[in-house]
Amino acid sequence: MTNYLQALSTQRWDDHRFYHQCRINQTLHLISAISFLIAYGVLFFDPALAALIGWCISMTTRQAGHFFFEPRGYDRINRVTDAYKEAVKVGYNIRRKIVLLTVWVAIPAVLWASPSLFGLIEPAASWSGFVHDLGIAWLALGVTGLVLRVLQLWLKEDLFTGLVWASKILTDPFHDIAMYYKSPLALLRGERFDPMTHVRHR
Repeated sequence: MTNYLQALSTQRWDDHRFYHQCRINQTLHLISAISFLIAYGVLFFDPALAALIGWCISMTTRQAGHFFFEPRGYDRINRVTDAYKEAVKVGYNIRRKIVLLTVWVAIPAVLWASPSLFGLIEPAASWSGFVHDLGIAWLALGVTGLVLRVLQLWLKEDLFTGLVWASKILTDPFHDIAMYYKSPLALLRGERFDPMTHVRHR
């Protein structure tokens, strides 16, 4: 248990200091985390709706922060290059995220062209049915993305690292709220970037 908690703490720390320096990104992660927790609750009685919330609100706000606001290039705080951070990232780096999001965007088009998903499901008879099927398809994509990355990490490093990462992903909403609940206020004060003094002095 001690090794697990240490590994989880290390993954969270690296993720924070490397990829969450912008207050806008932190604030978007706060919004994402809150909506993810709502999706977790909805999952118990409407999985399709939970997936729609998770992908359309939680994931879009989260990834917008990374793609549009988080600085790239040389990281002066951690004294490493962007290429280094992308190479050592345990989870989905930018390249992997682009692949995942491309599949996410493509699924509605595929489902629209083939409502039966090439004979795998019963075709929807209404718009609400289409939206439900889309939600289930996106839920399957989320689970698949999680499992595939665990398997990749198992082959590349070990199963332990993959399982730690999976648990980090699933519990990130709780951690992000605790970590970034003050970020909107800092942003309103005009602080575009976190000074990261806790990183510089660690």
